[in-house]
Amino acid sequence: MAGGLRRLAMTLSQLPKHPQNSVELEQYSTEGDFAARWISAIVEAGDLNPESKILDLGAGNGILGIGLLLAGGAHATLLEIDSDASSKASEGLTKLNLNERAELLVQDLTEWKQWPEDLECDLLIMNPPWGFQKAKADRPFLQLAFSSPAKSIHLLHSANATHPPALGKELGWHGEVLLDETFRLPANYEHHSRSMTETAVKCWRFVR
Repeated sequence: MAGGLRRLAMTLSQLPKHPQNSVELEQYSTEGDFAARWISAIVEAGDLNPESKILDLGAGNGILGIGLLLAGGAHATLLEIDSDASSKASEGLTKLNLNERAELLVQDLTEWKQWPEDLECDLLIMNPPWGFQKAKADRPFLQLAFSSPAKSIHLLHSANATHPPALGKELGWHGEVLLDETFRLPANYEHHSRSMTETAVKCWRFVR
């Protein structure tokens, strides 16, 4: 397990980087080491198998969806609003010869009124905007996820956020914390005063 985790972390660290163009969208790059630890916890929870159809909401450069494919998933749909970020995901899929096992959707999920009937998923993963720049920016992601056909939902959020498990419970989902972690935030925007900051996060797992 340890050797596989190291290899996964190294591979994900070498993916084309998220361009991080928009502070309004709260775009931050997920580091390969962090993504690998989270994916390893998802595998240990029993939520990924060779038939798993993965949906990565707000996929950015695709690191989470791609990581789940490398860990053994069957197919991944990477949904992202930013075409520049989606192009990096496309580069990563090509680099790893995963194009036939993935689909890229460049769409704004906040415009969706309901879950698309043709969008299948067993495992949904997301690192949505946390609402620091725009209040409740995470709500469309959460509400869409909790209306999905997924068997499990995996969410990265601020450790201080208490509303995701409350909303999940209201909509018929049980939440548990898979990981208490530290998420590193590189200084890519003007309001950052230090080269690197860290924030406490939780990786949530939701099942019906």
